[in-house]
Amino acid sequence: MIAASAPVKEQKNYLNAENGLKSWLLTQDHKRIAILYLLSVTVFFIVGGLFAALIRLELTTPAGDMLDSNTYNKVFTAHGVVMIFFFLIPSIPAILGNFLLPLMIGAKDLAFPRINLLSWYVYMLGGTLGVIVLATGGVDTGWTFYTPLSTTYSNGYVVLTAMAAFVAGFSSILTGLNFIVTVHRMRAPGLTWFRLPLFVWAHYATSVIMILGTPVIAVTLFMLMLERGLHIGFFDPAYGGDPVLFQHLFWFYSHPAVYIMILPSMGVISEVMSTFCTKKPFGYTFIAFSSVAIAVFGFLVWGHHLFVSSQSAYAGMVFSILTYIVAIPSAIKVFNWAATMYKGQVRLTAPMLYAIGFIGLFTVGGLTGLFLAAMGLDVHVTDTYFVVAHFHYVMVGGAIMGYMAGIHYWWPKITGRMYNQLWAKVSCCLVFIGFNLTFFPQFVLGYMGMPRRYHVYPAEFQVLNVLSSGGAAILGLGYLIPAVYFLWSLKYGAPAGDNPWGATTLEWQTSSPPPTTNFEVTPVVTTEVYDYTNAEVPHIV
Repeated sequence: MIAASAPVKEQKNYLNAENGLKSWLLTQDHKRIAILYLLSVTVFFIVGGLFAALIRLELTTPAGDMLDSNTYNKVFTAHGVVMIFFFLIPSIPAILGNFLLPLMIGAKDLAFPRINLLSWYVYMLGGTLGVIVLATGGVDTGWTFYTPLSTTYSNGYVVLTAMAAFVAGFSSILTGLNFIVTVHRMRAPGLTWFRLPLFVWAHYATSVIMILGTPVIAVTLFMLMLERGLHIGFFDPAYGGDPVLFQHLFWFYSHPAVYIMILPSMGVISEVMSTFCTKKPFGYTFIAFSSVAIAVFGFLVWGHHLFVSSQSAYAGMVFSILTYIVAIPSAIKVFNWAATMYKGQVRLTAPMLYAIGFIGLFTVGGLTGLFLAAMGLDVHVTDTYFVVAHFHYVMVGGAIMGYMAGIHYWWPKITGRMYNQLWAKVSCCLVFIGFNLTFFPQFVLGYMGMPRRYHVYPAEFQVLNVLSSGGAAILGLGYLIPAVYFLWSLKYGAPAGDNPWGATTLEWQTSSPPPTTNFEVTPVVTTEVYDYTNAEVPHIV
């Protein structure tokens, strides 16, 4: 994609345009807000990772000899709440989406800059409240807050934790609203819908889910708080409520929320594949519409979480079939990425290695999801470590691999500096190996019958648990190394130039880092998306 615009002339970039903490905390620049999100999301990732480390340390031995039962319940709840609500859901949309979406469509900013800044403050309010509660009192319900455990038997901190997730949900709503209006109203001249990068298509579909789904979980958590605090009967049978109603409402949002976490990663992979295969993604239109299809069908499959929760066999059959159908759009993407690599000029850079790793791990996660879509098999493995492994193959192997691919791909654009490719590739390999050592044994453990959320288990499961804990150590090292070479690159990295990868989308047609206004002159798009006809392919060291 070529922008018919004049080059930027000696304009200050967004990093040095203003100095001082106040200029950052009151900024309306979407790029600076993305950096604020990057810093805060990283902190929550570290916090959630520390809770995960405690879980794996405890499970190294069969006896509960490090944490007691109540503390272990609080630890795995904290891990789930922090990682899902404060890392996975906001990570790519809030960081990469915020930074890149206006640049990719030739806009100067998002449609509502003040609302964009407000979304970060709302996110920080919810996240800070959540971490304080988890650190001081803790919650023992699991991240799903199932009733009547959460409304009757859990400690009182569940109300504050639910409130933290409730508040954070408004950040997602504000971000989704901003993205939808921006894509509709602020595209550059000539940038038609089918000239949009697939990253934009993915975020548009994600924003639809945010707008439609997040209010449901917000209302559900508010009902939980009312029942716990005022004894208004919604879910607890003691007050005339129905506990299964909570599961229906919770999963009506929370299964589409899986796609809030994974769709943006899919958008990242499409961009990385195109750039490092030096060709237009195979089946561009199918990939674009598959993102929309995932957003639609994602709202129709929540019932597969209730196969063992008094749901009728007929309803279970319907949700089982729908779950198989929702896998089709994801399969379309995977096959089209593979076809894109076929006869492409593939360059095995660090972002490309993360993208290839994403395809492998996400495919395993998707295929094992089909096991859980089958009612008979799901009855056997539900609430076992099989579900834990499947979920992490999709979320960590998929969403976080996509996040890492995106950070490595756009880091030169964000900072104007290159990082060390060798160390980045080493880190990627450690993450891939460590991840599989951590979670693949859990498929076996789950099929053998080891239940999740227990810290005491039969001795015959210890070998696989030790292997899983050892893999977690390698995985943690793989995530730690990028922090070192990214920070190193800020001072010592080679200047990136405007387009170090030889990409064709609009964000690469402006300077690195971008100026505060993104483009000196509004670009005019005159070619099709991903047009590599006259593109130069740089040599990357």
